[in-house]
Amino acid sequence: MDGPNKNAPKVSNAESGLAPQNQGETLNNGGTDKTSVPAQAPNQAQTPNQAQQHGNAPGLKQGQDARQKHTHKQGQRGAREQKVFGALDLGTNNCRLLIAHPTRRSFRVIGAFSRIIRLGEGISRNRAFSNTAMDRTIEALKICSEKMIRYNVTSSRLVATEACRVAQNSDEFIERVRLETGLRLDVINQETEARLAVSGCASLLDRKSDGAIVFDIGGGSSELIWLDLRNAQGRWRRTIHDRIEAQRYIRAWTSLPLGVVTLAEKFGGKIVNGEAYEDMVQYVLSELAPFEELHNIGKVVASTNMHLLGTSGTVTTVAGVHLCLSSYQRHRVDGLWMNSKDVSNISDRLAGMSYEERVAQPCIGEERADLVLAGCAILEALIRLWPCERLRVADRGLREGILAGLMVDALDNE
Repeated sequence: MDGPNKNAPKVSNAESGLAPQNQGETLNNGGTDKTSVPAQAPNQAQTPNQAQQHGNAPGLKQGQDARQKHTHKQGQRGAREQKVFGALDLGTNNCRLLIAHPTRRSFRVIGAFSRIIRLGEGISRNRAFSNTAMDRTIEALKICSEKMIRYNVTSSRLVATEACRVAQNSDEFIERVRLETGLRLDVINQETEARLAVSGCASLLDRKSDGAIVFDIGGGSSELIWLDLRNAQGRWRRTIHDRIEAQRYIRAWTSLPLGVVTLAEKFGGKIVNGEAYEDMVQYVLSELAPFEELHNIGKVVASTNMHLLGTSGTVTTVAGVHLCLSSYQRHRVDGLWMNSKDVSNISDRLAGMSYEERVAQPCIGEERADLVLAGCAILEALIRLWPCERLRVADRGLREGILAGLMVDALDNE
């Protein structure tokens, strides 16, 4: 399906949904929670130039004027850092939260939360959330609510994606979330999800490339975006505004109704032999075929300098295995360039492992061992269809895109 053209409106990032009544604080998430503070996002927002408001006053000496300017700038910086923004991404498989302060050119993450909740477990068969999955998810969302209260979040956007788009009891679940956690979820459409993914990882685009295929392999859907950057090279500055402006270069996009959870449920996740793995790859290729036939992206890939940019647990997992990490290290994975052949080799290697061997991999573990091959199959299909030489790994995505939008809106309203 055709994506928006260069003149299409940007995604609205209006304030939404935190209205908890009970104060609380969670310091120890326990269990399988993975609470981490990602490294500061690089090269983001710069506040509008307000020099015309602070010109030299008559009669002031140069030193006095400089001191006044410095004091005013400190005041601006203090006011900016008093604002706290929250971004929550509730997917089919994960619940993720980021809390951040804006800085002069960037934002500083001050709190984060991530938990595998498998909200969409069984949804491809039953078309509805199970009570167990809803209970599991609401417990995670209670922690998110408590964290937003603890950090005094002043502006937030809380989005839900594919699972909440397709579940027949989605409205019931969203109302339960509001009543039990105080959080108001915004179920976004596929286009919004694709655009937020682009903004979230835009700073990792190669400025010298002619374009990129950005992909986000989720639990219930996978978003694919073709960015045409041939007219962007002279003006690419990578400020926080440019993260939003990156959406202007979307040439085409699509959302496939398959992700790691739905594909694993269709083909199996724990016991997967080479034939079953290849069946998954071929199935994904068949789902990609109409999009490729419409846009002929393969021809563009063959004749221009393009790269892949992946934002998902699948690509970060593959990168961790490639680096032989004894434990996941975001600072080594986020922004990593990989040769596409190396990516395929890692996928083939994982496909040749037993379930127990995948569990033993430090960057996979028991929580992901039954889903990782489905993700690898999607990734392999993308590489076969669009054989870019390079792939860049992004440990960032929707949440960072949400934060960028909230902060740009706040800056524009100052």
